[in-house]
Amino acid sequence: MRVLFGCGHFRLLWAALGISMTLGFTIQLLGVSFQKRVFSSRLLPGPWGPPAKAAAAGEGVQPSPAPPCQPRKHLVFLKTHKTGSSTIVNILHRFGDSQGLQFALPARYQFSYPNPFQARRVKGWHPKGRLFDILCHHMRFSLLEVQRVMHSDSFYFSIVRDPVSLAESAFSYYRGVVPAFRRAGTLLEFLASPHHFYRPGERGNHYARNLLWFDFGLDPLASQSPALIRAALAELEHVFHLVLVTEHMDESLVLLRHALCWTLDDVVAFRHNLRSPESVCTLEPSHAARLRAWNNLDWHLYTHFNRTFWARVERFGYARMAREMTMLQKRRAELMQHCLQGGGPLGPGDIADEHVRPFQFGQAPILGYAVQPSLAPEEQKVCQRMAMPELQYKDFLDAKQFPAPPLQVNVSKSQGAR
Repeated sequence: MRVLFGCGHFRLLWAALGISMTLGFTIQLLGVSFQKRVFSSRLLPGPWGPPAKAAAAGEGVQPSPAPPCQPRKHLVFLKTHKTGSSTIVNILHRFGDSQGLQFALPARYQFSYPNPFQARRVKGWHPKGRLFDILCHHMRFSLLEVQRVMHSDSFYFSIVRDPVSLAESAFSYYRGVVPAFRRAGTLLEFLASPHHFYRPGERGNHYARNLLWFDFGLDPLASQSPALIRAALAELEHVFHLVLVTEHMDESLVLLRHALCWTLDDVVAFRHNLRSPESVCTLEPSHAARLRAWNNLDWHLYTHFNRTFWARVERFGYARMAREMTMLQKRRAELMQHCLQGGGPLGPGDIADEHVRPFQFGQAPILGYAVQPSLAPEEQKVCQRMAMPELQYKDFLDAKQFPAPPLQVNVSKSQGAR
């Protein structure tokens, strides 16, 4: 097998150790007080997807037509790391931009992450000032502080990803800034003895273990019981009206569209912050088992919300979901062909326009998009917004929401008389 970014084969010993670690999860959690928002869902037997028979046959009871609804415009999106969340942020940027909504923006690009979110970090916020419509940039979640800046009827949602692919992506992206990763050199070296490289509490090491758990505002270092883990997940479920799943992004977008009462074009998006396929490390089953064991709290979180996700798909209807996904995929393909040079993602060296060239960070090149130059002005605007990376779009919204005051030119009477 070709070795990419330190990937390789473990010997049989490591496979045995992987099984041992899987059986020996260290249960950890810090209880956090959450606002109770009742959200009930019937769990399906398995966490991996729809029942095979229903999925294959396109079966599913068709729900009765939904009553007319109004688009939701008060939104809190917990943007988790390495989960495809930049694609969701582009959707929120475009919707809020087109609707003239007010974003809760950080002074730079994150809300003092990895510190917990604080209302005072929102640009332009005042305790007695107006509330904001959309909050969607990187933060470590803190419900009470979020409630200080957002409307009480806000729709809370987030996204989770299998800890195996998440950890592989995090290693590639953050290797240069995470002490545990730097010491190891390669992902497989790290997996061989993670405790040798990882020091709890060391700045930057939150990227190296249970990153989802950390982003959701929980403490991955505090050891607790399985019962407390279940209680924490239940409280998260009460707070978040919907949790998307990276591995099923199209199904996620369909559910999101209907939960928010949005149009199809509101949720059509190009994938953002995307690595080239050649840079993705394919892990053997024994490696995956070790990563799930190392990130055991993320594994609990992921499997829990994977089950609630598919319970929601079941209520939505499998046949209905299949039809809506076809519509979504067709529309995305049309827009990519119409908007983009080459009809898809390009390497950063092939993107001349700095307004849509993605920021490069980590080991692997981040792909982006180049917009067709021959489009009509209104089409050019739409396509450029869809192609615009998160950082540039944030700067655009910042300038729109907080315009610089006009320059004051003082001219003396004598100068004016000349």
